[in-house]
Amino acid sequence: MELRPYQKEAQISIFNEWENKEVRKTLLVLPTGCGKTIVFAEVAKECVSKGDRVLILAHRGELLEQASDKIFKSTGLMCATEKAEETCLGSWFRIVVGSVQSLQREKRLKKFSPDYFDTIIIDEAHHCLSDGYQRVLSYFNQAKVLGVTATPDRGDMRSLGNYFESLAYEYTLPKAIKEGFLTPIKALTIPLQIDLSSVSIQAGDFKASEIGTALDPYLKGIIEEMKKYCLDRKTVVFLPLVKTSQKFKELLNQNGFKAAEVNGESKDRSEVLKDFEHNKYNVLCNSMLLTEGWDCPDVDCIIVLRPTKVRSLYSQMVGRGTRLSAGKTELLLLDFLWHTERLELCHPASLICENEEVAKKMTKNLEAQPGIAIDIEEAEEQAANDVVAQREESLAKQLEEMKRRKKKLVDPLQFEMSIQAEDLSNYVPAFGWEMSPPSQKQINTLEKLGVNPDEIDNAGKASLLLERLDKRRQEGLTTPKQIRFLESRGFQHVGTWQFDTAKKLIDRIAANNWRIPSGIHPQSYQGE
Repeated sequence: MELRPYQKEAQISIFNEWENKEVRKTLLVLPTGCGKTIVFAEVAKECVSKGDRVLILAHRGELLEQASDKIFKSTGLMCATEKAEETCLGSWFRIVVGSVQSLQREKRLKKFSPDYFDTIIIDEAHHCLSDGYQRVLSYFNQAKVLGVTATPDRGDMRSLGNYFESLAYEYTLPKAIKEGFLTPIKALTIPLQIDLSSVSIQAGDFKASEIGTALDPYLKGIIEEMKKYCLDRKTVVFLPLVKTSQKFKELLNQNGFKAAEVNGESKDRSEVLKDFEHNKYNVLCNSMLLTEGWDCPDVDCIIVLRPTKVRSLYSQMVGRGTRLSAGKTELLLLDFLWHTERLELCHPASLICENEEVAKKMTKNLEAQPGIAIDIEEAEEQAANDVVAQREESLAKQLEEMKRRKKKLVDPLQFEMSIQAEDLSNYVPAFGWEMSPPSQKQINTLEKLGVNPDEIDNAGKASLLLERLDKRRQEGLTTPKQIRFLESRGFQHVGTWQFDTAKKLIDRIAANNWRIPSGIHPQSYQGE
């Protein structure tokens, strides 16, 4: 099987990380629908060709079966199984798909020598910090480790940074959509205010049992809204409880839909899923069962009636509808006005915005246009522009204050905005060394180069900023000192200018007794 360009880049990056002797545990982040199983199948194949024995570790039987099937189809290699009564011991196969529930048992682990596996690949790696996974990983502690996950939220990423030593490769949802590997998403805000004020919090998220009760009075209203947008679509609905899911299915069938429901106890689950795939039903209800390991590419509408603050969970739900399919032009994502003051809930903005400020603005913008389906990339771009405008207004006030205080150093925020570097503005440290304070050497170098180091609170940001400054020097772009001087006199986005352009202008201003020469208008000046 020929890998897509980003999949090949990911494979190369993973082995580059492992070749670095300081990195044994690395992470791969791919959005749902971008073929993470194909990537780790190729990684496993390459490891086997080098003589490794590989363990694919997962927490659900469906994921193990899916991995084994994809590995065989894409590489031709067979897998042994370590799960329940099945064991890989004595097998000729060099790849093993293993259940963490089985392997974590001490009696089972003791059957293996600690160096039995050379490489461990963890599917849905955001689960790997649990005690069961850590028991297995610490036992086979000499193995190289690859964790594979869909886009995690920042909390997950910080936590994963405590175990994994590096991020080998990340492919983002916007990039996947832009490059044509996932379906464009249109978000539609439903003007139905669902009150969650009575629902309590458990383990940092809403308590599922209480969401079901709070949701009950709104089910008929939700169906009325669905009649406007979903009658000609193939829809998956995520609900908090099995009984709520079953009740919603019945109400849908009473209102002109062809609905089915699946849950963990459904004996005919595979048959119902097959019937849905073959269009016997047009709505499939479930209570969080289909978040992982199930694919139906022609699903073109997702409704999340299980509000959550966990971005990785929200991404998994929406990801059931992002795959490409013949004739499918978009995924419609219905978003509701959840009324709560206690948690910042996931919305369509959570899928695409790295910056929390932009995400909040995008959510407000969408909520101000209920009933209109809006492409999430366009919505994110508009929100980012709105935030930049707000920042620039705030920055103008800060610059006035800076003039009065006669600061000699440029503020990092001014520098980032001037050079239009969103990656610097949105930077969040993930790994241990990045979170530590800047070193004295970093502080001294930043100050020497004209950047105020007091506003930089971690080593990762300082390192990224110093790399950018060095790259700009090599490319002949403006320095922080030039940016500060010219922007304090009203010139805009000096960070995008060439060094020589800024130098000539400063020389002219100096020759004019430090006054701006006549005929030059700072706000419209583009440089020579």
